[in-house]
Amino acid sequence: MGEATEAMGTGHEGLGWGWGATRSWVEKGLVEGERIEQVVRLRGGWTSQMRRLDLAGPGGRRSLVLRSFVKPFYVRHAEGLLNREAAVLRRLDGTDVPAATLAAVDATAQHCDHPSLLMTLLPGTVRLGDQGADDRAELLARQLVSIHRLPMTAAQRPRPYQAWTSPERATPPAATERPELWRRAVDVIRREPPAHQGCFLHRDFHPGNVLFTGSDGDLRISGVVDWVETSWGPADLDVAHCSTALALLHGVPAGMRFADRYVDAGGTLAEGTAHLYWRLLDALGFAPDAEKVAVPWRELGRVDLTPDVLTGRLEGYIEALFERCA
Repeated sequence: MGEATEAMGTGHEGLGWGWGATRSWVEKGLVEGERIEQVVRLRGGWTSQMRRLDLAGPGGRRSLVLRSFVKPFYVRHAEGLLNREAAVLRRLDGTDVPAATLAAVDATAQHCDHPSLLMTLLPGTVRLGDQGADDRAELLARQLVSIHRLPMTAAQRPRPYQAWTSPERATPPAATERPELWRRAVDVIRREPPAHQGCFLHRDFHPGNVLFTGSDGDLRISGVVDWVETSWGPADLDVAHCSTALALLHGVPAGMRFADRYVDAGGTLAEGTAHLYWRLLDALGFAPDAEKVAVPWRELGRVDLTPDVLTGRLEGYIEALFERCA
């Protein structure tokens, strides 16, 4: 789901991936008399192909969203990822978290061309521009507190969090003029993870996975998407991930302010070097140049986010973390 879309028609031509079996699977689950009128590619994603399916039938018009894993790495992991998202969407139904409603899932591509999940379309758009970023960050912080407060029984808890980098895998930018800063950051994550109180984590919470409607005084979050990485772990890790993204999108100060916004909204975070550990664990996962997230962000209009800009912001953000938390 995002601001940029591309109409693909009703057939499979131009979709860029197998569609025939997937279409049959979708159609078998539709209300009697419904048909797929149009297939629209949704741009701005990285891990999966996202399509909006516009339906028409006796009850009127509605739209669904189809997520399909087509990249070999994600196809291999699709069973766990899609079943996790399906379980989370069921769990979120009826809560105050604005998430999609699950329609169907075929996590092993038993019926589809690729592992797929079908869900309702949420209103709103992804908004990544600098204008209004502060107001959106306030809403992001409040929404994240709400997510972290969701009650979970032991049986409902998702898997423990997984680190997305390690001292061995962290890669500084090749052209950095501050290798000592990167070595210092890597040394921080060599230690054992700090003791923490676990909570329910989105685990990939950032502006690209949140939909907004309205403007100014009517601005509100209308949807939180992409629940495939949900985990159990420290609230600091979700805050860290959103903070890094905000620093890359809007500059270092925006990334540094988000933790304060989260605490002001009622959240609780670790202090000092413990909090620094989680922030750097996330930031180093974006090294060396954050190009992985930049590709979908540029698709959504942020063509200014060149590798050089992102590398400079990431390095500045790591420096600011040391100044504040060390």
